[in-house]
Amino acid sequence: MLDEKILRSFDNKNILITGGTGMIGRSVVDILTLSEANIKVVSLDKIAPNSKATYVYGDLCDFNFCKEITKDIDYVFHIAGIGASVHAAQSKRASHFVPMLMMNTNILEASRLNGVEKLIYTSSVGAYSVSDKFVESEYSLSSEPMDFAGWAKRMAEEQIYAYKLQYGLDSYSIVRPSNIYGIGDNFSPEQSLVIPSLMYRLLNGENPLTVWGDGSAIRDFLYSEDCGRGIILALYYGTKSRFVNLGFGGEGISIKELVETLNNFIDFEYKFDTTKPTGAKRRVMDMNLAKELIHFEPKVSLKEGLEKTWNWFRENQSEYKLKQNYFKD
Repeated sequence: MLDEKILRSFDNKNILITGGTGMIGRSVVDILTLSEANIKVVSLDKIAPNSKATYVYGDLCDFNFCKEITKDIDYVFHIAGIGASVHAAQSKRASHFVPMLMMNTNILEASRLNGVEKLIYTSSVGAYSVSDKFVESEYSLSSEPMDFAGWAKRMAEEQIYAYKLQYGLDSYSIVRPSNIYGIGDNFSPEQSLVIPSLMYRLLNGENPLTVWGDGSAIRDFLYSEDCGRGIILALYYGTKSRFVNLGFGGEGISIKELVETLNNFIDFEYKFDTTKPTGAKRRVMDMNLAKELIHFEPKVSLKEGLEKTWNWFRENQSEYKLKQNYFKD
């Protein structure tokens, strides 16, 4: 999982993990509980997946709460965010953008004021402008992000950069993950992304499974456990206030390949609806900087990750109902 030396570096550290009940956050929690760290998780979800961590229910949009929760903390893993379907991200922009902007600003400033030694911020591939391959050195702040909420992600990145310029604070790090899937994903039929959406419909009897587009769109899918490990490596090695990609690398996976991989271990018929949009043709992450700077390489294959996710979802079909929903009318 992690090199023993790296894992031991977290022994006796007071660690705060925001969003530690979500898909990525719980992977970070599970890995770090193998150390002797004192782990506190803050979330608005009404779940507590790991008995070795302390769970605190609280709203990061409250600055006073953020100042209180970051007291006496050595390391902060700021993973909390607001996932959204394409429809929700477009139709409810304020519900997506505003709380994300508030929680990012609050937890970063509270961490600075309380002298947090190290912090890692989980940004998003959505902070990039549209491209077929995302390379850190080709990013420009003057470009438009892929979606409106990408501005909130960028603002937090720039806040970290401003701390470096004004205070010489370079122990805050940033990662931009690709399309993450895995245990603890949001399987809400209204809010889920492609993999949990397909799994939800399969488990609820849709047969044949209808897949939008022609299946040719290529995406960079990374299993949540790999993403969690990458986030920990980024905090350990540091990124000097710059962002680093976290993806599977390579040439990506087409939606057709994704469906066929699911069909390897789930018995179902499927069809592609070419009257529906296929989406951007290709979106993959360049992983050269991650390999060089934080020594990150993914380990979980698509099939292994999908099987783990499917088996977990079958046993936890209703957990998504306990998650905070920012898009309720």
